[in-house]
Amino acid sequence: MTLVVVASNVLVQYPVAFRVGALDLAEILTWGAFTYPVAFLVTDLTNRWFGVATARNVVLAGFAVAIVLSAFLSTPRIALASATAYLVGQMADVLLFDRLRRVRAWWEAPLVASASGSVLDTLVFFTLAFAPALSGLLGAGDAFAAESAPAFGLLAVEVPRWMSWAAADFSVKMLFAALLLAPYRGLMNRVVPYPA
Repeated sequence: MTLVVVASNVLVQYPVAFRVGALDLAEILTWGAFTYPVAFLVTDLTNRWFGVATARNVVLAGFAVAIVLSAFLSTPRIALASATAYLVGQMADVLLFDRLRRVRAWWEAPLVASASGSVLDTLVFFTLAFAPALSGLLGAGDAFAAESAPAFGLLAVEVPRWMSWAAADFSVKMLFAALLLAPYRGLMNRVVPYPA
């Protein structure tokens, strides 16, 4: 988990310098969006193999690393948003996975838990980090993030940049929630699972 948190905190500083037609991904995505979803895979496999208590401990260890790294790599507001979003999203994943692991299909628990954790992670991070309404409580916001720009960098409707960033980040998380089912399936029985 520590490796995923460290990689994501470093890679979030680098925009995806790639174009898809008129869409400039550098306007809406960083490479951190592609590494962070692996945290949900780690959490789900840990939960399956060793149980909910161990999964919570893995999340807490990652949280400690996230706080220290964020304090050095970003502003206090971003650090608070990052650590809070990580803790809320990952703990929701742990809880939901544990509750859903008894369902019939092998893929339901990791997919629903990862998707739900991703919703919470995205909402908490982008709201705490960039919403101008929280500037009085959390400190000055990022003026660039609050500027209006075409949604997704190409649509006619304009929204604050941070909302396009959140939508793009969430889209990647949902894609990876589905794609990471393949390695989950391949690894799920490599260690004798913790009893459901």
